[in-house]
This record gives sequence, C-alpha cells and structure tokens, in this order.
Amino acid sequence: MGISIFSPIEFRNIFGVSPNTASAFIKRNIKSGLFLKLRSGFYMISDSNPALYLIANKLYEPSYVSLNTALSHYGIIPEVVYAVTSITTKASREFNTPKGSLIYQKIKKEAFTGYGLKLIDNDNVLIAEPEKALADYLYFVDLKKVSLSDRLELKKIKKDELIKFVKLFKHESMFKLVDQIYAEYKKPRKVY
Repeated sequence: MGISIFSPIEFRNIFGVSPNTASAFIKRNIKSGLFLKLRSGFYMISDSNPALYLIANKLYEPSYVSLNTALSHYGIIPEVVYAVTSITTKASREFNTPKGSLIYQKIKKEAFTGYGLKLIDNDNVLIAEPEKALADYLYFVDLKKVSLSDRLELKKIKKDELIKFVKLFKHESMFKLVDQIYAEYKKPRKVY
C-alpha cells in the first residue's frame, strides 16, 4: 500500500531531501491538490483513501480507537458514530480534518492497554478489544463526562475480561457500573 499519511520528517527520510526542499515540495503540492493537509505537520496523498481509523491512529500518537467508535464497530451500542474517538496518554484533543472529526481522550498510562492491530477497510489499525472499549467508556461515565447508555449489547462481552480492564483504572465505583449494566441488560427490553 505504501505511505498515504505522512509528516515532513517522514517525507524527508523517504526521499533523502533537506527540510527546506521537503517543505517547499509539500506546500507546492497542497496548492496543486496532490496532497491534503490533515492538520499541522500531517498530510496525505489526496487520491489515497486510508481508513479514518488509520488517520486517527497516525495524527496523535500514541493512541488507539476506542470508546463510542469501537463500541459501535463491535455492535455493543446501536448508534452510528460520526466522529472517531480514540484513547491517548497525552492531553485530550480534538481535530477536525477534511476527512472527519477525531476526538482523543486521555487515560493514565497504566490503563493504556487492551488494544491491537485489526484489518479495517484494508488498513491495519490500532483498536481496543471490545471489553477494553467498554472499560474505557465506563471510566468516562464514572468521571461524569458521558452518560451511561441503557442500550448496551453485552452478548459479545466476556465479563471476566471487562473486570480485568476495569481494575486497571483503580476506580472502585467502576465496579458498581459493571454491576449496573449487567442488571440492566438482564431486564426484558421494551419493543415499541
């Protein structure tokens, strides 16, 4: 596939050119339409079509796709998600790129695990395992930054794996959330 998303440093390393030459070439080719600026210091080849998840991985490292995006991807929440949400150990950030909105939420380094490479839209992307995506989500529910969905589909979730990831956050109140979502899940669902 080659490199479709790149920084000026990567461009210089690939082509063995000076910083000034790389900068001039990138600027000229943004104007010509060959390159598209994703954010300061990151560009892509305009006619390439990398997965938005891959763009999210590349634009703010270290990060992996999680939260609502991963929960939707795995069918744990029914909603379609428009912004790609990721987890990082750096400051929380948001980027609006020509390809879509990217949101990054910070967690502590001890909990930055439970993700791996997965082939999505012909690109290998870093994405949370289903249980880790749910644990990440419960962490932000616990912090009162998001509200708890009453439509979680827990069929694919291994509870022991979820508990293992919840322990990493060292928030006792998250265990009550786990009990709560499983109690809700066992109730009969209303059909309208």
